[in-house]
Amino acid sequence: MPELLELRSLRAGYGEALVIRDLSLSLAEGEALAVLGRNGVGKTTLLDSIIGVTRRFSGSVHLAGRDLSGLPPEKRAAAGIGWVPQERNIFRSLTVEENLLATARPGAWTLVRVYEMFPRLKERRSNMGNQLSGGEQQMLAVGRALMLNPRVLLLDEPTEGLAPIIVDHLLASIRRIIREEGMATIIVEQHAKKILGVTDRAIILDRGAIVHEAPSRSLIEDPSQLDLHLGVIAKSSRSQGNIHVR
Repeated sequence: MPELLELRSLRAGYGEALVIRDLSLSLAEGEALAVLGRNGVGKTTLLDSIIGVTRRFSGSVHLAGRDLSGLPPEKRAAAGIGWVPQERNIFRSLTVEENLLATARPGAWTLVRVYEMFPRLKERRSNMGNQLSGGEQQMLAVGRALMLNPRVLLLDEPTEGLAPIIVDHLLASIRRIIREEGMATIIVEQHAKKILGVTDRAIILDRGAIVHEAPSRSLIEDPSQLDLHLGVIAKSSRSQGNIHVR
């Protein structure tokens, strides 16, 4: 698969603080990448650096061969980067439908398709953003990013704070977006067991650098690297194909 997104020796952070240290990675068309690591190792800063809300010390970010490094966030979004921040950042004083249409761009993802992906949003389309549950707000944040018709979708802790049944529904939707719709996706997640079954490949960050990279399936089958780098107790269950982490 051709490379779609490339980070080349990127060094970035906030103010004078350097967080991302000479990090290089690539993402192919239709590929899904999990970004794992303990709290405070630079996972969110990595996504912030792709969308352009950090200070770039050196290195570059390329999308489909175009250097985005000097562009502000709104122009990176227009170039094809969709972003769902951990805070969701929906417009609370607008309705669900107004949220979805506010930043919509022409393309395959339309209001109808988003409502097909998230039927609950269609049911709540006249409700204000501040009237939604946490799970509904997350669906809305993902739907709004899709309405930008991006080439790459960035998801920052998409399951954080959600009830297990909502997590299952959201992960099923994300899997469909990746597998059936072919959306190139980067997912930041602290809890590996939630996301490895959805992604193709994973990186583990520590102190702003990649300390391990592997196919997601290999980490499911042999979670020793998760144990080593994430400080979890993990074991493989070959009969069920799950990761058990506590």
